[in-house]
Amino acid sequence: MTYDQQILKILTEAGERGISVQNISRHVYNLNCTFFHKPDYEEVRSYVQQYLLKNSKSQQSLIESTGQRGCYRLNTTGSKDAQQLMLLFRDETVVSDEPSTLQEDMSLDLFDGMI
Repeated sequence: MTYDQQILKILTEAGERGISVQNISRHVYNLNCTFFHKPDYEEVRSYVQQYLLKNSKSQQSLIESTGQRGCYRLNTTGSKDAQQLMLLFRDETVVSDEPSTLQEDMSLDLFDGMI
C-alpha cells in the first residue's frame, strides 16, 4: 500500500472530525516500519504535509481542511471521489470483520496424563 492510499485510509477512519498532519504522519510512519526497514520520519511527515496541501486546494478536492490549523478530513460534501472512497473502505472492513469458520483443535496436549 502506498503512502497515498495509507493517508486516505487514515482520513476515512478519522471521519468528520478530521485528524492532524502530525497524527497522520505518525500513523503512516508506523505502518511502514518493519524489522528491516525504518523510513525517515521527517521525510514521511514532509510527504504527508505536501500531499495534503496539494489535494486540498479547491472546493471539489478529495481532502479539505477542518478549519483548525493542520487538521484535515475527506471532503464528503464537495467531492464524489471522497464519497466513493468512504464506501470502498467501509466495504473492505465489513468483509474483513466477518467471523471465519471455526475449526476444531485437533492438536495433542503435551502434558496430558502427566500428574
